[in-house]
Amino acid sequence: MSGVIYWGLWLLFRVMACLLFRFRIDRVQVFPKTGGVIVAANHASYLDIPLLGCAIRRRVCFIGRANLFPNRFLSWVLQRLGWIPLKTHRLDRKAFGVALAHLKSGTPVVIFPEGSRTEDGQLQPGRPGIGYLVEESQCQVIPAYISGTFKVLPVKAKRLRLTPVSVSFGKSIDFPKGEPINKKQEYEKIGRTVMDHIAQAGGLPTSRQAESMSRIFMFLLFTI
Repeated sequence: MSGVIYWGLWLLFRVMACLLFRFRIDRVQVFPKTGGVIVAANHASYLDIPLLGCAIRRRVCFIGRANLFPNRFLSWVLQRLGWIPLKTHRLDRKAFGVALAHLKSGTPVVIFPEGSRTEDGQLQPGRPGIGYLVEESQCQVIPAYISGTFKVLPVKAKRLRLTPVSVSFGKSIDFPKGEPINKKQEYEKIGRTVMDHIAQAGGLPTSRQAESMSRIFMFLLFTI
């Protein structure tokens, strides 16, 4: 029954996205038809979940803040549809355990590595949670950049603005299995790598490129 509801909502959001936001999907990476895969995307708006979901022609699960839907009945319904509530103040091993179970069963899992919505429209650093999920699952990661949702419904906005929205998928990333000396540093490294690939999928400079540009600017500023 949950499958019928899921695909009914998928179709509803897809039609609404096309009508209201001229929704477009750019696929650099062909999305695999079977098997567990991690989809990592930027996070700018509450609309990211339904719009990214209707860009993927497979049923997926989403990791999201535990207090996102405080109503118990609504929370129960959404968990049946694939929402995985995550406690963000620490590494929530229970939530990630649920996500790992879905991945092992062949269900794609969507995660927003930044952990929260951006308040200025810029990409934020990736948190260690994505690194933990990658290391434990050994699944490939498909980066996705969602463009336009920050203009449609930014943080603290009270109404929608009808501007174009698009989703761009980048090339999949494989992380070789290893035994890191410092797991926290390894998780952070994976987080940085994933965020760089998300930036590339959106045609934005990576963190290294931005740092290099900043150094060049400072050099020119003090030498001219």
